[in-house]
Amino acid sequence: MKRNIYLYSLFYVFGQKIMMACDLCKKNQPKGFENITHGEGPSGNIDYFITWSAIILVAITLFFSVKYLVRPKENRPDHIKNIVWDNNYKEHGGQ
Repeated sequence: MKRNIYLYSLFYVFGQKIMMACDLCKKNQPKGFENITHGEGPSGNIDYFITWSAIILVAITLFFSVKYLVRPKENRPDHIKNIVWDNNYKEHGGQ
Protein backbone atom coordinates (compact mmCIF):
# COMPACT_ATOMS: atom_id res chain seq x y z
CA MET A 1 0.00 0.00 0.00
CA LYS A 2 2.80 2.42 0.86
CA ARG A 3 4.53 1.63 -2.42
CA ASN A 4 1.36 2.53 -4.33
CA ILE A 5 1.01 5.81 -2.48
CA TYR A 6 4.60 6.73 -3.29
CA LEU A 7 4.12 5.72 -6.91
CA TYR A 8 0.92 7.74 -7.31
CA SER A 9 2.55 10.72 -5.62
CA LEU A 10 5.44 10.58 -8.07
CA PHE A 11 3.07 10.36 -11.03
CA TYR A 12 1.10 13.30 -9.69
CA VAL A 13 4.14 15.51 -9.13
CA PHE A 14 6.06 14.69 -12.28
CA GLY A 15 3.02 14.08 -14.49
CA GLN A 16 1.80 17.66 -14.15
CA LYS A 17 4.56 19.00 -16.35
CA ILE A 18 4.02 16.34 -19.00
CA MET A 19 0.28 16.92 -19.25
CA MET A 20 0.45 20.70 -19.55
CA ALA A 21 0.35 22.17 -23.03
CA CYS A 22 3.51 23.06 -24.90
CA ASP A 23 4.13 26.56 -26.32
CA LEU A 24 2.71 25.71 -29.76
CA CYS A 25 -0.43 24.21 -28.28
CA LYS A 26 -0.88 27.24 -26.00
CA LYS A 27 -1.00 29.48 -29.07
CA ASN A 28 -3.49 27.23 -30.88
CA GLN A 29 -5.91 26.96 -27.97
CA PRO A 30 -8.82 29.42 -27.76
CA LYS A 31 -9.00 31.96 -24.94
CA GLY A 32 -9.73 30.28 -21.62
CA PHE A 33 -8.46 26.84 -22.67
CA GLU A 34 -4.77 27.61 -23.08
CA ASN A 35 -2.27 25.63 -20.99
CA ILE A 36 -4.82 22.91 -20.22
CA THR A 37 -3.96 20.21 -22.73
CA HIS A 38 -2.18 19.37 -25.94
CA GLY A 39 -3.92 19.44 -29.32
CA GLU A 40 -6.77 21.49 -30.65
CA GLY A 41 -9.34 23.09 -28.46
CA PRO A 42 -13.05 23.31 -29.14
CA SER A 43 -13.54 23.99 -32.84
CA GLY A 44 -17.15 25.15 -32.91
CA ASN A 45 -20.19 26.12 -30.92
CA ILE A 46 -21.32 22.51 -30.53
CA ASP A 47 -18.06 21.69 -28.75
CA TYR A 48 -18.65 24.49 -26.26
CA PHE A 49 -22.25 23.31 -25.78
CA ILE A 50 -21.08 19.75 -25.05
CA THR A 51 -18.39 20.99 -22.66
CA TRP A 52 -20.69 23.30 -20.69
CA SER A 53 -23.44 20.67 -20.60
CA ALA A 54 -21.00 18.20 -19.06
CA ILE A 55 -19.80 20.79 -16.54
CA ILE A 56 -23.38 21.58 -15.49
CA LEU A 57 -24.26 17.89 -15.20
CA VAL A 58 -21.21 17.19 -13.04
CA ALA A 59 -22.01 20.21 -10.83
CA ILE A 60 -25.61 19.04 -10.29
CA THR A 61 -24.43 15.51 -9.52
CA LEU A 62 -21.84 16.82 -7.04
CA PHE A 63 -24.45 19.01 -5.35
CA PHE A 64 -26.92 16.16 -4.82
CA SER A 65 -24.16 13.75 -3.75
CA VAL A 66 -23.01 16.11 -1.02
CA LYS A 67 -26.59 16.98 -0.07
CA TYR A 68 -27.61 13.36 0.47
CA LEU A 69 -24.36 12.46 2.21
CA VAL A 70 -24.75 15.30 4.71
CA ARG A 71 -28.51 14.93 5.30
CA PRO A 72 -29.74 11.55 4.05
CA LYS A 73 -33.24 11.91 5.61
CA GLU A 74 -33.35 8.27 6.68
CA ASN A 75 -35.71 9.05 9.57
CA ARG A 76 -38.80 9.38 7.40
CA PRO A 77 -41.18 6.41 7.57
CA ASP A 78 -41.39 6.16 3.75
CA HIS A 79 -37.62 5.76 3.35
CA ILE A 80 -36.73 2.45 1.63
CA LYS A 81 -34.59 1.34 4.57
CA ASN A 82 -37.54 1.58 6.97
CA ILE A 83 -39.89 -0.19 4.56
CA VAL A 84 -37.51 -3.15 4.18
CA TRP A 85 -36.80 -3.35 7.89
CA ASP A 86 -40.50 -3.26 8.78
CA ASN A 87 -41.36 -6.05 6.30
CA ASN A 88 -38.47 -8.25 7.47
CA TYR A 89 -39.37 -7.63 11.11
CA LYS A 90 -42.99 -8.70 10.56
CA GLU A 91 -41.98 -11.75 8.50
CA HIS A 92 -39.68 -13.04 11.24
CA GLY A 93 -42.08 -12.92 14.15
CA GLY A 94 -42.22 -9.23 14.95
CA GLN A 95 -45.48 -7.42 15.59
